[in-house]
Amino acid sequence: MKKITVIGGDDRLKVVERELTASNYAVDTIGLYENDCGSVEDSIAVVFPVPTTKDKKTVYTPLTHRRILLSDIADRLSRNQLVLCCNYRFENLNCIDYGALDSYSLLNAVPTAEGAIKLAIENTPYTLWQSRVLVVGYGRVGKILADRLKAMGCKVTVSARKPADFALLDALGFNSVNTGNLNFGNLDYDIIFNTVDVKVISDTALKGSGSSLLIDLSSKGGFSIDAATDAGIKAIKAPGLPGIVAPQTAGNILSKTITELINSYN
Repeated sequence: MKKITVIGGDDRLKVVERELTASNYAVDTIGLYENDCGSVEDSIAVVFPVPTTKDKKTVYTPLTHRRILLSDIADRLSRNQLVLCCNYRFENLNCIDYGALDSYSLLNAVPTAEGAIKLAIENTPYTLWQSRVLVVGYGRVGKILADRLKAMGCKVTVSARKPADFALLDALGFNSVNTGNLNFGNLDYDIIFNTVDVKVISDTALKGSGSSLLIDLSSKGGFSIDAATDAGIKAIKAPGLPGIVAPQTAGNILSKTITELINSYN
């Protein structure tokens, strides 16, 4: 029986472990459960969590808070093993960043969008129906989120940069604005969802905004939470929603991606 090692992670990785076991792999874990002590040396594949790391030094281990150094694991891996990471790459190893794959990220955008909508419903005194909503960014998450919000009857505007995106938005019946122009007009929206991982909304623009709620889905932030709060806007930082609001579905999506990559490698 071929062996796979799962290192760190949250409930999504528990789903991956169960489904790999059901697919007749022998699965070792390190840092997923208290006191687990698996090994990587004889595994055909090593699976790291979402995200693989938050500090570029240690593996993300929210369930056990065990300190597992990336460098220690790398020293024990060989080029013959498949290493699967999320938003991280090991140099000089056979490493795939599954977080960069459309096959994973597009499906993972669904629980992200649903989680963002859940936050909006819970943090507003009005319905999303007929609300004026801005979605900043038209990437994987932005596309799914804008679609879901429009289906709920929101008045959706999407910010983008590429001519092809503006054409698609026009064809689908969305209002649009250039992301580079967000700071030069009035952010007259009830709710703003940010999906862009750079600061695109200035502190000055927030002061003049009539928004009541800002939800930041990015890792690094598209605006200042403190500046939004100072401007009287409720601001929520909400990265990693799939593992929080829908760990089972997010785990199934991750497991499907991981299994396909391992089977293709074999």
